[in-house]
Amino acid sequence: MAVGTSRTGLGPRRLLGTSAVPKKERLDPSALRRTLQVIRPHLPRHLLLCLLGMVGLLLDVAFRVLEPWPLKYAVDAVTSALGADLPADASPFGLNIEQTVIAAALGLAVIIAGRAGANYLATVSFAKVGARIATELRTRVFDHVQALSLRYHSRASIGDTSQRLVGDVGRLQDVAVTAGLPLIGNLITLSVLLVVMVILDPILSAIVIATGLAYLLLSRRSSPKIVRASRSTRKGEGSLVGAAAEALGAIRVVQSYGLEQTVAHEFAGGNEKAMKAGVKAKKLAAGLERATDVLVGVAQGAVLVAGSLQVLRGAMTPGDMVLFLTYLKIAMKPLRDMAKYTGRIARASASGERIADLLDEEIEIRGPERPVPMRDVRGTIDLTDITSPDGHGRPLFDGLTLRIPAGQHIGILGPSGGGKSTLVSYLLRLNEPEQGRIRVGGYDTRTVTLADLRRHVALLPQESVLFTESVRENIRFGRRDASDIEIEEAARRAGAHDFILGLPEGYDTVLGNRGDTLSGGQRQRIAIARAMIRRAPVVVLDEATTGLDPASKAQVNESLRELSRSRTTISITHDATTVAGLDRVLWLEDGRILEDGTP
Repeated sequence: MAVGTSRTGLGPRRLLGTSAVPKKERLDPSALRRTLQVIRPHLPRHLLLCLLGMVGLLLDVAFRVLEPWPLKYAVDAVTSALGADLPADASPFGLNIEQTVIAAALGLAVIIAGRAGANYLATVSFAKVGARIATELRTRVFDHVQALSLRYHSRASIGDTSQRLVGDVGRLQDVAVTAGLPLIGNLITLSVLLVVMVILDPILSAIVIATGLAYLLLSRRSSPKIVRASRSTRKGEGSLVGAAAEALGAIRVVQSYGLEQTVAHEFAGGNEKAMKAGVKAKKLAAGLERATDVLVGVAQGAVLVAGSLQVLRGAMTPGDMVLFLTYLKIAMKPLRDMAKYTGRIARASASGERIADLLDEEIEIRGPERPVPMRDVRGTIDLTDITSPDGHGRPLFDGLTLRIPAGQHIGILGPSGGGKSTLVSYLLRLNEPEQGRIRVGGYDTRTVTLADLRRHVALLPQESVLFTESVRENIRFGRRDASDIEIEEAARRAGAHDFILGLPEGYDTVLGNRGDTLSGGQRQRIAIARAMIRRAPVVVLDEATTGLDPASKAQVNESLRELSRSRTTISITHDATTVAGLDRVLWLEDGRILEDGTP
């Protein structure tokens, strides 16, 4: 088995039955609190933009509060002209009726224009903050996932992890701009308007306050249900992404075994399940919104009746009533919108919680605080008293000790599950044993940086991993500072130069997904060129010729001999040709070296 690859176990139930590493659902702290904890470290870097956005937001609120006043004065002026007996302050600044109406119209235009400008400033500022934080968060999550050990990656679904990285972060960004920003603005607006309305008329304000309290009770009951339904939706979508990626990645097997209908049926079942969870979340959110509409309607009717009675008794001018009703309308819109935004934020919180779960995964393998630089590494490998369980409570290694001199070509043979690839993963610190010490070139692998250690080891797995890049860049991944001349020289030594020149764009040909446009032997020779250019003193060949036809195997074996020349080489193989050319062969079974000798 190749180091770094997970056994997916293709099968319909396997395809659709997994999402991420199972984790107990957290109810405390809340999903929203955990989401804010994820975002909080990124906010200080964008403080200026946040302040600019808040200035725009506060100006927008101020203009909202001022907006009904020109209408009040215009109504009172017209009412006074019709013969109504109004207080002297109903027409301010000593203006006559015509002047009051004109001034009110101009004032309204200025207020609306100012509000539009303030809203633009707030929206653009917070949109920039949201985009930048999403970019930083996505990078942070990606770096974290890359740092997780193979223990995590062997259990987690690639599709679900990708969904968290791209889909869930994108949802957080979208909701922050389209719901979070308006929600903050609405809360400020509602608070300011309540103060103003209490000053204008405490009795009518009591109706508004009662409506707000009723909304809070509704929201408190509905929001947890929306979060749970949304969490199920996002989990189902993550499973679907993983299922699709796994099925399409194994499309050759699916088609060869005629599994299209079976896989499609299981995919449709998972799709239906995710759809039902999504519909449930939408129904809950819609129920909250419509219940809020009913509350708002009742409140407006009550204010209309009470306000009309106040006007008839002379306790309020018609303009005051229009002002209060307008404030009520402005206040009720945030309340109605808050129901909509609460549902969206609840759904986003489910995404935030999934991201938090991923960031909570512990990085098991870290570099030392004070690393020792690796110099003059000759390739000696020492494994001392390696002890480790197999993941099922049974010992995989129990006190295993092995020394490989520099430049020796050693083969490790044995049955599947005997620990061969695990031993190699320990060498690269892709995993770590429970006990024991590993030295490369005399350096304890726990005292050097991961980058320094891995720079001295070139791995060639069974499945050659090529990226959707040019051939040149795929080889350059072995050493990022390699020149074009060095790349072509490595390709010649790997026996890849001639067929690369035959590609449409030569070394600049962009390879398809995982290099599927090339044959297995061609892919492996490009991978060998990548390992050659690394100039590592230690080479690990993990079933490097498995699955190749005889002609390709002969070409690859020739390239491997060139790669391993003068280097310490560890070959995990069952190939008789490879074993015959080795200096030493070990038989590893049940975590123990049962045989150690020459071929």
